[in-house]
Amino acid sequence: MFDVYVNWMINCSGTAQSSVETGSLLERVEVFDLDGNPVLISDLWKDRKAVVAFARHFGCLLCRKRADMLAAKKDKMDASGVALVLIGPGGVDQARTFYEQTKFKGEVYADTSYASYKALNFVSGVTATFTPTSTLKIIEAYMEGYRQDWAISFEKDTRGGWWKQGGIMVAGPGISNISYIHKDKEAGDDPDVEEILEACCS
Repeated sequence: MFDVYVNWMINCSGTAQSSVETGSLLERVEVFDLDGNPVLISDLWKDRKAVVAFARHFGCLLCRKRADMLAAKKDKMDASGVALVLIGPGGVDQARTFYEQTKFKGEVYADTSYASYKALNFVSGVTATFTPTSTLKIIEAYMEGYRQDWAISFEKDTRGGWWKQGGIMVAGPGISNISYIHKDKEAGDDPDVEEILEACCS
C-alpha cells in the first residue's frame, strides 16, 4: 500500500499526528552542513520539495546502500525539481567522511543532537536492529560490495545511534507540507523507491 499521508501520519506509539504538528516539531531543529554551519532543518524544504533520508548512522553499510538507491534516481528527482538530502546522527566530521567515501550526489547534513529523530519518533531498540531480515540484508549488502565504516561506527557520536532506526520523507514546499513518510521498522527496511518518486510528483 502506498505509504503516503497527506494530512495524517501514524507515529510509532500508534497515535495520529498531523503533518502540521510534525512540521511544528521539526521547525526549530538545527542540523549542520559539511562546513559546520547550522541550518534549520525546515529550511531544507521550506521553499522547495525534497526527499529527505534519515540514516541510522554515517558508518552503516545499509545506509550506504540506501544512499546509492536514492542517488540512482536523482535524475528523475532533478527533472521534478526535487532536492535529495541525507541526514545522519553524529558529528560534522562523520558526515564529511560519509560524503567523501560514498560520493553521494545529494546534500548531507549532521544532526548532532538526534533532535530530528526524536521529533519524528523513529523506532529505536536492539530488537529493531538485529533481526533475521536485517541480518540477511547485511549479508546481501556485503556481497554487493558495501562495507561498514567501523571507525565511524565506534566513535562516541555514533554509539548513541546504533539502536536508532531512520526513515525517508518527502516534504515541501512549505514547512508543514509533509506528503510522504516511511519509518523503518528495522535496520534495512527500505521502502519501494517508486513510492518515493510518486510522492515527488504529487
